[in-house]
Amino acid sequence: MTRADLLALTPDALAALANRGLVKRAAKDLDAGNGPEITVMPDGGIEGAFPDGTTASLPAGAGLDAAHCSCAATGTCRHRICLVLAYQRGAAEPDAPPAPEPAADWSPGAFDDDALARVLGRRALTAARRALRAGYSAKIRRPTAQDPVAQVELPTCTVRFLVPGELGYIHTDAVAAVRGEVTVLAVWAFRAADERGLTGEEVRLDVGGPAAADGTGGPGGKGGNGLDAALDLADQVLLEGAAHAGPVLATALGRTAGDLAAAGLHWPAAALGDLAEQLAAHHDRRADHDPLRVAELLAELHARHRAAARGGGRSQVLGTEEAADTPLRRVRLAALGCRVGGTPGTRTADVYLAHTGTGIVLVLKRRWDVPDGDRLTGSDLAGRRVLGSALRSLAAANVVSESASRSAGRVVRVAAGRIAKTTVTPLGDTWESLPARLLVRDMAAEGRALDALPPRLVRPRVEAEMVRVVEIAEVRDIGYHPGAQRLEAVVADAAGTAAAVSADYSPHRPAALDALAEALAAEPRFVSGTVRRDRGGLVIDPFAVMTSHGTVVPDLAPGDGTAALGAPPAAAPDPLGQSLDEALAACAEAAHRGLLRLPTGVRERLVRAGTTLERAGLRTTADALAALAAALAGDDPRSMSRAWATAHIRLVTAAELR
Repeated sequence: MTRADLLALTPDALAALANRGLVKRAAKDLDAGNGPEITVMPDGGIEGAFPDGTTASLPAGAGLDAAHCSCAATGTCRHRICLVLAYQRGAAEPDAPPAPEPAADWSPGAFDDDALARVLGRRALTAARRALRAGYSAKIRRPTAQDPVAQVELPTCTVRFLVPGELGYIHTDAVAAVRGEVTVLAVWAFRAADERGLTGEEVRLDVGGPAAADGTGGPGGKGGNGLDAALDLADQVLLEGAAHAGPVLATALGRTAGDLAAAGLHWPAAALGDLAEQLAAHHDRRADHDPLRVAELLAELHARHRAAARGGGRSQVLGTEEAADTPLRRVRLAALGCRVGGTPGTRTADVYLAHTGTGIVLVLKRRWDVPDGDRLTGSDLAGRRVLGSALRSLAAANVVSESASRSAGRVVRVAAGRIAKTTVTPLGDTWESLPARLLVRDMAAEGRALDALPPRLVRPRVEAEMVRVVEIAEVRDIGYHPGAQRLEAVVADAAGTAAAVSADYSPHRPAALDALAEALAAEPRFVSGTVRRDRGGLVIDPFAVMTSHGTVVPDLAPGDGTAALGAPPAAAPDPLGQSLDEALAACAEAAHRGLLRLPTGVRERLVRAGTTLERAGLRTTADALAALAAALAGDDPRSMSRAWATAHIRLVTAAELR
């Protein structure tokens, strides 16, 4: 009897079920002649006797978790892995019966609930039904001939079906206590996609949840009222002006954000919280206040409300009702660099960590208070201890942890007092073997993938959604914009497709631009950072650069920053980009001053911006600006706010797609 499940286990699948070190050691033992003598039982069970007297067995109809071994190891050991590899090599012999081809068109949705109960237990189905009643979002990846692993990304973990048609070979980064529940949810996500005819290779969908006629209702029908209240507060800011919003309104925004989060509307809650923080920054005269950011947050609240009301998926547009945190089993993460930020009184460091097994990026956040009179730059933070290692080491390292948890927004936390269960080792060449969805070798293909995404204003608000590692074949130009204090470089992949690496100066990381310029001039191999579509091309906001001499994390570089200022100026922006920037700035000023308080000059700027966009060919966007100018000439506050939201949503989306 041929064990198709064992033959379908690739080295990557075995590494996911155990670890790569065990797989390599088992392969070396086998190559050295220390493999087992294999006996295949009539029912398909596999037994192996090793030269050192150890015996191992793989029962029929069960996965690797059910394997037995006489050695002292408490979990998956090299003997069990070696037994699988030995069976696979024996099946490859010329006189062995032909192995079945792996199925590339199968769906985990084919598993019925009885099969799930037999393998995972009734308790897992009961727990999953509670989540189904609340509703959850999922992104499924169907298996292909190149990658036969079916995958489901849930809000707080990822589930991978390593062997077609088998429930015994499931890998998830969730801890054992919820492994059965999340596996059931993943199967149901595939089943829902199959029933709806969603046959794309990658599909986002909402599963289960209470019915809501307007798309905004939550449990008990409270979601719509909460979102309407949030929109009323946002309109109050827009009409009166962010410049005139006092601490009472900022407090009301924060309180309403908490209500939305409690109702499961996490994405508008986060936007409202950010808006409250921006108003507080303006009231305190802090440098992190940004009128453009305020305008974008106001537009985002309107965009999410409209998308949900018109039938947009609740979980995708408004957030999820999943638990805030899910404990993870032993995870292996590869650092992709660090971003240092903060306010005059605080410093923050976000370390980006790629989950090598699931192909997603998590963020580890740290925050420090700045003592009076102290600068506390990224260079100063580089020596601070995080997870038992200096930040400069952690930001370019491999991390293995047994005490981590992951939030729905992809923030990773490590339990306090359990650092001993977390190890940090040098990064090496880990970036070269990252999953294809994280490692970009074809910028044109990545551009097409970005174009297929929903607009940014209504996408899930998850951390590091678009963080990638981009392979660089050449650096064509490096330049500096003195006025904007921005360093830009043009890089290209092996096919010649170009992208811009763009980094802004910050007093919190004064030497970052110098370190970036030096690394880009030193024949870089890879650059990590956030990838976005802007002004017709790809733009990378860099976190780290890997050269032949090692990995450079610019934000943590020492120095005061002077060398980059001598670089030649970069090319001027294109006319259409300038037109969009001027229109966005005019709308942002209107929101800052207040639609009910606008001086004549701002209205004239909006009219001029619309005329410029009309000449540039963006007629629909120009019409939206004209409608805004007309509404501002009237006396209907509701019409003003709706017209402003329509215009700014169009401008933000046009700038993103352009």
